[in-house]
Amino acid sequence: FKSHQNYINRVSDRARRYMYFIVQQVEVRGIPGELALLPIVESAFDPFAYSHGRASGVWQFIPSTGHAYGLKQDWWLDGRRDIRLSTIAALKFLRGLSREFKGDWLLALAAYNSGAGTVRKAIRKNKKRGKPTDFWSLSLPKETRDYVPKLLALAKLIRTPEAFGITLPHIPNEPYFSVVKTGSQMDLSQAAQLAEIDLEEIYKLNPQYNQWATSPNGPHELLVPKEKEQIIVANLK
Repeated sequence: FKSHQNYINRVSDRARRYMYFIVQQVEVRGIPGELALLPIVESAFDPFAYSHGRASGVWQFIPSTGHAYGLKQDWWLDGRRDIRLSTIAALKFLRGLSREFKGDWLLALAAYNSGAGTVRKAIRKNKKRGKPTDFWSLSLPKETRDYVPKLLALAKLIRTPEAFGITLPHIPNEPYFSVVKTGSQMDLSQAAQLAEIDLEEIYKLNPQYNQWATSPNGPHELLVPKEKEQIIVANLK
């Protein structure tokens, strides 16, 4: 990471839309703040990221886990890409995994990546052999063995960027977006015009909509940059 300032810049630019909300959700749950950085490892904060394993969104939910955590997936929308709902679901999922593994967040993160069953199996194997059952001692898939250290490395780099010769782009510690009720189905390009912003901005704040329009059955709402809230409300009227 310390060798790729351009990557840090790119990820920070994407994250600035979502980071305040994510940090807020992490803080109200009293869970480790480093978890707010997990979307960098998962998706580089790309809300449209889609993996070969059919994982989607900044938190990379697979369809079944998304359904299990109430993330609706249909023709009109994919809740796995909804910034607010997927963040809440991911943090619930992670907190549940931490309870399952008796407060060990490294094991919880490993389970988030490879599945709780994979981690439980590795723990049983080590117990039988009389070996330690901490994350570093388990035989886990290579992707998982790399996954947890990536988050730890990011946390260390972001805590003391100057020690690694990295400059962190500034992300204001204030809400980036507001929720606006549209009252009915709305085309996203029309919403961008009403909010007087670029279409790309609307897409990145509302990546859950598959058809570039809100769902006809609701929710009839959109995220817009906070400073554009009054403009779109007035134009909607």
